[in-house]
Amino acid sequence: MVEMEPVVVDGRVAATAVTVHLPRTTLVVAATAHGYVMCGALDVRLLDERLGERRIVAARVVGARNVADLLALPVDDVTAAAVERGVVRGMTGREALARMGV
Repeated sequence: MVEMEPVVVDGRVAATAVTVHLPRTTLVVAATAHGYVMCGALDVRLLDERLGERRIVAARVVGARNVADLLALPVDDVTAAAVERGVVRGMTGREALARMGV
């Protein structure tokens, strides 16, 4: 099953969250116009090393089982392009999305 919902950041809809229920796992991602925050399935190293020319703005949050977790838990890793937007390890997923929406 796939679920979609708006994510409000700073009083406005800033992202769209998608939850994909798969056998034995759930994928959770919230995307803005400029980047996205995703659960632990995100391979940040691949995005930077093999797809670096795309300059993908992305952050990984480990342990997120739902959208609430994705927004509340700390960012574990970020792409180089996300760092340029001010996204750093340790900030919450919600804070990362706010930086990606600018």
